Amino acid sequence: MNFSSKLLENAVNEVSQLPGIGKRTALRLVLHLLKQPKEKTTYLTTALDNLRADIKMCKNCHNISDVELCEICVNKNRDKQFLCVVEDIRDVMAIESTSQFRGLYHVLGGKISPIEGVGPQNLTIDSLIQKVKLGTIKEIIFALSPTMEGDTTNFYIYKQIEGLDIKISTIARGIAVGNELEYADEITLGRSILNRIPFEGSLKS
Repeated sequence: MNFSSKLLENAVNEVSQLPGIGKRTALRLVLHLLKQPKEKTTYLTTALDNLRADIKMCKNCHNISDVELCEICVNKNRDKQFLCVVEDIRDVMAIESTSQFRGLYHVLGGKISPIEGVGPQNLTIDSLIQKVKLGTIKEIIFALSPTMEGDTTNFYIYKQIEGLDIKISTIARGIAVGNELEYADEITLGRSILNRIPFEGSLKS
């Protein structure tokens, strides 16, 4: 791809680093921005600058938040006895869109993947276990994507808390094995939360 401007080329190269964005799509987006009034671009860059400067991680669930405790954790109408364990913020958003879960979340920040160099120490598993040991949680719901890495992570956490007085369940496998949770439709995902099964039972299937 030949560029008539080094500034244009640099902008396209940066935008193309985003997931799912190739050089042609990046060029189309950059040219679109160039056609807009200058303040439109300023709004975008300001929003991104503010995001990087001011975004926080909830101290309780590790969800992305504007303040120290996210809106879900401080909501008095949420049932604090139920804790849904997810991979990242996208899964929280996906489950929330179903309106089928009224408990709290714990965001791991990824899945155990030796191939990618991600071990238990790279995730928020330790804080999850400490949270469980407080004894206020009645049920943990594993809601990780049904992939090999997701199953490995579920099993690792299960072994860490096995024997504690807590119910451990996992979302029903209405979601196809190998699919990422965020891409499941709302109805399927909502039903998988409502029809969750004991985690021990999922080990035998």
